[in-house]
Amino acid sequence: MRHPSAGVGVLGGTDRGAGTGRNATVPSPPLRRRALVVAGVLLGCVTALIVLVHFLVVGAVLGPLLLWSRSRPWALRRVTAGARRTAALERLRRSVFFGDRFPGTYEASDQKILRFLTVRCWSGLLCAVVLGLLGFGVVLGVLVVDGAVRGTLGVRELLTQVVLGGVLLFLDVQGLVSLTALDARSARECFGPSERELLQQRIDALAASRAAVVRAVDTERRRIERDLHDGVQQRLVALAMLLGRARRSRDPERAEALLLQAHEESQGVLTELREVAWRVYPSALDSLGLEEALGGVAERCALPLRIRFEVASPLPRPVETAAYFVVSEAVTNAAKHSGATAVEADVTLTGERLVVRVEDDGRGGADPSGSGLAGLRGRVGSLDGDLHIDSPPGGPTVVTAELPCV
Repeated sequence: MRHPSAGVGVLGGTDRGAGTGRNATVPSPPLRRRALVVAGVLLGCVTALIVLVHFLVVGAVLGPLLLWSRSRPWALRRVTAGARRTAALERLRRSVFFGDRFPGTYEASDQKILRFLTVRCWSGLLCAVVLGLLGFGVVLGVLVVDGAVRGTLGVRELLTQVVLGGVLLFLDVQGLVSLTALDARSARECFGPSERELLQQRIDALAASRAAVVRAVDTERRRIERDLHDGVQQRLVALAMLLGRARRSRDPERAEALLLQAHEESQGVLTELREVAWRVYPSALDSLGLEEALGGVAERCALPLRIRFEVASPLPRPVETAAYFVVSEAVTNAAKHSGATAVEADVTLTGERLVVRVEDDGRGGADPSGSGLAGLRGRVGSLDGDLHIDSPPGGPTVVTAELPCV
């Protein structure tokens, strides 16, 4: 969800050579790589001919059966089965000689297989024609050089042959490069997600991320409303009742006691309001930064919380906010539900990714689909990050978030 994905591509392999003797000559990896590519191109011309023969034989044998409605499904299955076996040979050729790596779980449709073999057939045969012209041009070049050495060619004829040979060589080379690129692109689209499919996957991921953010915001709004209604509002009602009783009291000592109680209740209301404000958004993130804001989490945590903060460079503000809420929510869940006695939080910047890891020694069994963790997943996913929750029965529970900082 960066894949692909954001997406699935073709990865080049790595070749290693090792000599067996002290003075053994070991071909360099680039030279070996070029030799494999040349062999793969030549073999591709042969496999294109095999594909052409396959199409001709299948068309001659199964063509009449494809015209009859009753035998058409059986004939189509035979056609696609043979096409898949032929495509498997092409996939093996791309993997061995070009070092391509394709996703093993991806299965191309029958239409993509047939389209790929059609393109592979005519491009491979055209590549064979281009190679033949290139070989013919090499022979002519040798003859021109021999004629120039013998003196049988004049200067004008020699210049004409050189210019024409250079133009034809340029066209041949460009044709080989284009056909090789077409071969790679068609194989990538057949044996892995195409650009359209990768784009659709990205659109689906963004839509799911947006829906998760909307659900997380709605859940947070409901939680804030519940905290205000069940906590702050009830305490303000109690404070108003205390002040009303103190105002109506005719006993100075009782009125003073009620005012003292009301003052203590107002302090409690302020503390709870401060807690609600911190849960909505900690102001320390803006003024002091992520490290100090996490220190505030440690101060308010009911459990011993050890924080290891290893970030040497400034972080984007959305990343800081997401990291803060990952730690805060994970610590709150550990204190409320896990029965833990201690919590550890590690915040580390590795390359261009911020890794936040929170571990408690509780009994485990956390539900990743719970409202709190689901909200964290949506918050992290909105930044193209990953959230992993490992909470086996018996513990420990480990919540790991990886947030890109680019």
